[in-house]
Amino acid sequence: MTGGAFADGVHRLPVRVYYEDTDFSGVVYHASYLRFMERGRTELLRALSVAQSDLHTDDAGLAFAVRRMTIDFRRPARMDDLLEVATRPHEMRGASMILAQEVRRSDEVLVSAEVMVAAVREGRAVRIPDALRRALGQG
Repeated sequence: MTGGAFADGVHRLPVRVYYEDTDFSGVVYHASYLRFMERGRTELLRALSVAQSDLHTDDAGLAFAVRRMTIDFRRPARMDDLLEVATRPHEMRGASMILAQEVRRSDEVLVSAEVMVAAVREGRAVRIPDALRRALGQG
């Protein structure tokens, strides 16, 4: 699997649907989309040369936690489909950012989500580092 690519403010990650991602009927189980989108957010950072493990180590335990997520399940994906997870930074605040995400099959949007993540250290919200803000085009 490739880590995708970041261009024109959007990260695009290809994802293949496997048997383990589906329910008994061969349709993608709703929670699998959460994993696909988590991978999209992680690979967005990696594409900007920011590994979450490095943030945790180098920034004294900095991590991101999902604070809120709004999801619209529009159409089902099925086993063996090749999907794309598109992730775009939408809004940056002090300790949080909102990301717009879509899971697509070709040009068809299957799932869309707005995800707010908070930067935390030792269980408390902290300001998102300026270097990461600049890398995301938000600083």
